[in-house]
Amino acid sequence: MLLVFRSTSRRCSSLAAFLLVFALALHAADAPKSDAPRPGEPTDPKARKTFASAVEWEKHRDAAAAMDDYRKANKQDGGHCIECLRRAYELANRLNACKDAVAIAPDWVAAAGPDMDKMAARFNLAHALQEQGLKEKKDALLEESCQEFQTLLQQPPKLARAHYDLGYSLAYLHKDEAARAEFAAFLQQDRNFPSLHPRAERLIERTELARATMAPPFSVTTLDGKRTSMDSLAGKVVLIDFWATWCGPCREALPHIRQIARKFDGQPLVVLSISLDSDDAKWKDFVGKNGMTWLQYRDGGFTGPLTNQFGVRAIPATFTIDADGVLEDQHVGDADIEGKLKKLVARAAEVANRKSAAAEKSGGGGQ
Repeated sequence: MLLVFRSTSRRCSSLAAFLLVFALALHAADAPKSDAPRPGEPTDPKARKTFASAVEWEKHRDAAAAMDDYRKANKQDGGHCIECLRRAYELANRLNACKDAVAIAPDWVAAAGPDMDKMAARFNLAHALQEQGLKEKKDALLEESCQEFQTLLQQPPKLARAHYDLGYSLAYLHKDEAARAEFAAFLQQDRNFPSLHPRAERLIERTELARATMAPPFSVTTLDGKRTSMDSLAGKVVLIDFWATWCGPCREALPHIRQIARKFDGQPLVVLSISLDSDDAKWKDFVGKNGMTWLQYRDGGFTGPLTNQFGVRAIPATFTIDADGVLEDQHVGDADIEGKLKKLVARAAEVANRKSAAAEKSGGGGQ
């Protein structure tokens, strides 16, 4: 199962944040030791007051107000506030506000100073354009993203990851040959994103998958201590259920989830329940008492990384992912869900059998 990250730009914010943190660390030795602004924060008094207001809005979980204040603080600081722009961009991603992300990213590029700052800013600009293009199905924005990724690859320090993202935009634009070349370059040069390598290999084989609505890739350690990644579930149908012990409708849906897990046991289907509980002990106790023997993971709330990746805003929320990684929204209470799962599982089993037969034939032919 190929899983290519196609939901909002959260895939790039973590990398950009890493690049920015690394860049700022280069200047840490020169950072003031008092209450003066930290590197990247605004220095203008009015801007600092607005920045503090934005921080408070974030604490109160008003992402939209916080984003607006961070952008305002940057303007008050003369357009030089790297930290304002970084935070505003990440909030735009969290809000799935692609247009705001596209508007913020160029300001970040303009304000960036050292090479690492500039790389982080341009990487985010490229992704903002890509995400808005994918969301609105606008080829012109995807073409712009290609130009930005190409610029990123032409300037030191070279970021091999950009080959993958450039390939993705090219594949979506039906430029399959060029896309395959970029995926191949990524596989040859990259040492930092091994989790993307299986996807790049699959996209080389089937570039059309970049034009489908794919599930975001992730890797978690489940309650039983096993490391489970979406790529490790290749070829299987995956049913992901977002829930919480405090959610009444979730508890009502639990018997149906349990029934599905038992009914498809031994077949190419995996059920993964992702809890939004903040209380670890309460969650574990509930899972144990209710015989939830399938894969369990706690994401901690609506701000959890997986919850954000899947864009979950209310629970219960259930997603079905087919053997190719194509994402489809579902509802556990849907009477047709078992029938749909049965068809997806049958198709996955058929593909697996076909591949096995082809492998045996190929092996036998070589004897």
